[in-house]
Amino acid sequence: MSELYPFLMRPVFDPRPWGTEDLSPIYPGHNFEEKIGESWLTGDHCKVANGPLSGKSLAELSSQYGQVLVGDAVRDPNHFPLLLKFLFPHEKLSVQVHPDDEAARGVGQPWGKTECWYVAHAKPGAQVALGLKPGATRVQLEQAIHDQRAEELLNWINIFPGEMIYVAGGTVHTLGPGSILVETQQQSDTTYRLYDYGRPRELHLQQGLAAVKEKVASGKVIRPAPSPLGGSSGNRRAPLIAAPYFVVDMFELKHSHPFPTRDQSGKTSVQILVAVEGCGMVEAQGMQPVTLAKGDAVVVPASVENFQVRPQWNVEFLKAFVPGEALPEPATRM
Repeated sequence: MSELYPFLMRPVFDPRPWGTEDLSPIYPGHNFEEKIGESWLTGDHCKVANGPLSGKSLAELSSQYGQVLVGDAVRDPNHFPLLLKFLFPHEKLSVQVHPDDEAARGVGQPWGKTECWYVAHAKPGAQVALGLKPGATRVQLEQAIHDQRAEELLNWINIFPGEMIYVAGGTVHTLGPGSILVETQQQSDTTYRLYDYGRPRELHLQQGLAAVKEKVASGKVIRPAPSPLGGSSGNRRAPLIAAPYFVVDMFELKHSHPFPTRDQSGKTSVQILVAVEGCGMVEAQGMQPVTLAKGDAVVVPASVENFQVRPQWNVEFLKAFVPGEALPEPATRM
């Protein structure tokens, strides 16, 4: 029997110049003296906060336990596959691009960085920029960067709470202020900064422009409406995205509900739960229950096989995992 159990993760608060000191919509009662842009939940250096393995990082545990932790759906059994984080943009982020797998391998990285954003909160008028305007080229983007007008070539879209946005590797993008996003991505932090509004930070034009794709499948994910979950009155599942590197669903529970770590393909994957409202307990047979409250992330190792979430009145959470079968990119719209 595996010695692994559901892990409550200790968030890592990352200062960024575009962040905010007020994270109360997700972390009430937390006061910060510097601007926080991101709260990392399952990065390689994020650490377990509960049980005998408390203080161990996900990188250490993945190296030690391999498939027992991450499952057999994951490409590299010795690396934790997905990075989830909260984003708190209070000012515009730099215009940037992440390489896809092919571009990443071309510069010696094992894989690229495709990601998605769930809109947890958004003020009226909140926007993100996603890709180039129709007809715009990489050459035109390079000239616009030198002319300090790169924003003009970007495709800006309004965002609303509850939406899921797919950001394929190679997509030029940035965030405007006024939203809180939950990002799910390949476990990579390869980011090429293309344009930063004159702020004195390093740009990566040569590698970044080489990684830019003029046409991408990025956009707002077209998805079915939420549906009742099982036979439990009040429980709902909302499919958010099914993509080559990750599947993310939203669950709203008012009653306990069971979950497997094995998907329809027959393969297993580590499961990552991130609470956005309410509170619940993650329970597995013979293991100590773990509290999952707003802002928390719980990592359920693939070896646990079956677990349940028991709400304390009610809980809303995202559940992310690596699919065991090859999935196409999702259908999107702008």
